[in-house]
Formats: sequence, structure tokens, C-alpha cells
Amino acid sequence: MNGPPDKAKLTRQWIEKAEHDLRNAEHTLTLENDCPFDTACFHAQQCAEKYLKALLVFHEVDFPKTHDLILLENLAMAFSPGLKGIQLHVLNRYSMEARYPGDWEPITRAEAEKAIVIAKKVRDAARSVLPGNVIT
Repeated sequence: MNGPPDKAKLTRQWIEKAEHDLRNAEHTLTLENDCPFDTACFHAQQCAEKYLKALLVFHEVDFPKTHDLILLENLAMAFSPGLKGIQLHVLNRYSMEARYPGDWEPITRAEAEKAIVIAKKVRDAARSVLPGNVIT
């Protein structure tokens, strides 16, 4: 018989995946030649998305299957006021533009660096309000 999922365990799993994305984004920028800046931006966007979802899971808030950081931020804002003012709209575009071909402008190193800074701000805001037993 299966019981309800352990919210602390599930939150930790979301955080672990978010941390993997952050490490991938940071590592990608260490590439000297032919660095795929779009990949770094995608992983930064994913890091932020997964931290927002970790907050929502921990607080038992249902959320739709979405990559829309603004929607997720609006749901999570009640639990993490530190999210206010973080430029999530900058990352929002990378869920599509960084993954799929299209008529997009090339992504620069400066944009990738900014994306990682924003992801780290989301990370810090989420970790500041989550209890120690869920932070990996």
C-alpha cells in the first residue's frame, strides 16, 4: 500500500535536480572554444524552475506542468518574498529559445553569465526559506 509522498523527500529531489542544472550551466561556461551559451542559459532556466517547484512541493501547492517562471513565481511568492524583483522574465525565454531551432538571436556569453546570476538569486531566495532538512 502506497501512502502519500514524503514532501521533504520530494522537495530534496527537486533541489538535487536544480543543483545539477546549476552545475551544468556553470561548467558549460568554462569551455574556452565554441561554448554553447544557449545550453548554459537553458540549464540556468531549469535551475530556477526546479527551485520554484521545490518551494511549491514543500508547501503542497499544486502547479500546472509548465516552464513559465512568472506563473510559478506568482504561486511561490507567498512562501518566498525574496523572489520579488528577481528578473525571471529574462530566463523565461530560454525554456524554448535555448532548446529548439528558430529565428532567435544568438545568445552571448554576457547573457549566459547573467542567466546564471539570476538562477543563483532564485536558488538563494528558495533556500533561505526552506528548512535545513530538505536542502541538499
